[in-house]
Amino acid sequence: MCFQGPNHDCDRCPRLVRFLIENRTKHPGWHNAPVPSFGRLDASLLIIGLAPGLRGANRTGRPFTGDFAGDLLFSTLLDAGFARGKYGKSTDDNLELVNCRITNAVRCVPPQNKPIALETHACRPFLVDEINAMSSLRVILALGGLAHGELIMAVGERKNSFKFSHGAKHSLPNGLLLVDSYHCSRYNTNTGRLTNDMFRDVIFDLKRQLLFL
Repeated sequence: MCFQGPNHDCDRCPRLVRFLIENRTKHPGWHNAPVPSFGRLDASLLIIGLAPGLRGANRTGRPFTGDFAGDLLFSTLLDAGFARGKYGKSTDDNLELVNCRITNAVRCVPPQNKPIALETHACRPFLVDEINAMSSLRVILALGGLAHGELIMAVGERKNSFKFSHGAKHSLPNGLLLVDSYHCSRYNTNTGRLTNDMFRDVIFDLKRQLLFL
């Protein structure tokens, strides 16, 4: 099954469209458009963030690429064997994902990194279609409580039935395993809410989980 994400000029979210137009004027060399997913549709692992970062994915055009969160995410994926090559913080590096795909619940950068409910709702059909197109999907990693909530709604469940907590595992009715992690943001690591070892433990546990699914 194929998957088609939002096109370059998607107009579902007026606030996000205005913000993108503003940034196209300020930074004409940036991506400044919906950010496509990274990785193959036949992957067994899908990692979901909330939305592109302004100077990260919105600039480079690849999820988690070019900001601190990507430094931690991709270095850990490389160590765990979910990626190969070298992460160079840009789309022209030679990084490849292995049995892994990365996306965001909201595909366009929001002001102050905070999408509103109308925007998550407008973008949710893309997440639904993407999950349905991944025929080999077994495990989903949600980075942060908001991404967790969007994933729960995307699979047609109620958020209050699946409580977010770091390292939690949830068996979804559709046969998928949902794993939670605090977002690998600079804020979370600077405050000590998430350490490199905590994040590494989640990723390596995912690898073990996939061996038995």
